[in-house]
Amino acid sequence: MSAASQPVLVADIGGTNARFALADTSLDAPLLTDSIREFAVADFPSLGDAARHYLEQVGAQAQRGVFAVAGRVDGDEARITNHPWVISRSRTAQMLGFNELHLINDFAAQAMAVSLLQPADVVQIGGATWTPRQPGQPRNYAVIGPGTGLGVGGLVIRHGRCYPLETEGGHVSFPPGTPDEVRILEILSEQFGRVSNERLICGPGLVNIHRAVCEMAGVDPGKVVPADVTARAALGDPQAMRTVDVFCAVFGAIAGDLVLIQGAWDGVFLTGGLVPKMLDSLQHSGFRQRFEHKGRFSSIMARVPSLAIMHPCPGLLGAAAYAADAERDAQEAA
Repeated sequence: MSAASQPVLVADIGGTNARFALADTSLDAPLLTDSIREFAVADFPSLGDAARHYLEQVGAQAQRGVFAVAGRVDGDEARITNHPWVISRSRTAQMLGFNELHLINDFAAQAMAVSLLQPADVVQIGGATWTPRQPGQPRNYAVIGPGTGLGVGGLVIRHGRCYPLETEGGHVSFPPGTPDEVRILEILSEQFGRVSNERLICGPGLVNIHRAVCEMAGVDPGKVVPADVTARAALGDPQAMRTVDVFCAVFGAIAGDLVLIQGAWDGVFLTGGLVPKMLDSLQHSGFRQRFEHKGRFSSIMARVPSLAIMHPCPGLLGAAAYAADAERDAQEAA
């Protein structure tokens, strides 16, 4: 079987889990969802071992791959935060017998996923509506995702080609917008010195906000994890409820700033592990108000869609989109 007739192996590699699937780049929807499997990275000595195990388990062959990794890709090598894998593209390709292997950043994959999303894959937050692009339409999108950290990226679509933007926008300095947020910044500055957006808008950020809110209220929060904050908020705890309100409002302000910075007038997509869990809070909070509240640009921001991605595996979807684009490039170059 030729490489061109075989599926492409796609992967989304995080600090805890590795997801694999097959993609058929000849299809408009290339990700083969029934092929998705998830493994604990701790169970394998290397990415190559995990990928080989997956191919054996599903009984598939592949000679090409696109692996999205939660870390910086530097030439041939990628290092993943929170576990010891050091990934060499060339060694992994050799181990798997691949003719072609792409290593991409996880938020490059998250951005590429936008090109394949359908209305059923997203939930609209606010009044601005979104429709998938039509062939040939230029689009500028922003992507932002709170999980263990805060990922930020973008997608520029020109002449039918998708160009993902990899950034470290989660490490931009936090800009408070209310007196309470100024005080939260002061409290967090005492601990961290410089306070980035990621210090507030991610899982650990919920805990940071909660600690500051409790300090302002003169309450001892005890030792908490992110799930404790949202659980306490659901039970009506005032400090936890205030924490969720601050989180959503700040998230909205940052997402709106991202649109202005990137010129992402066609929409901002919210992804990451926290978004589905906090969807109701995002829909019934100050998220959209702060998103739109941009002075002389407020009327323009009111027309920019903000959408929560509900697709269960956007990283794999984006890796499949990347594989399809790479296949088109190869065909044009041939």
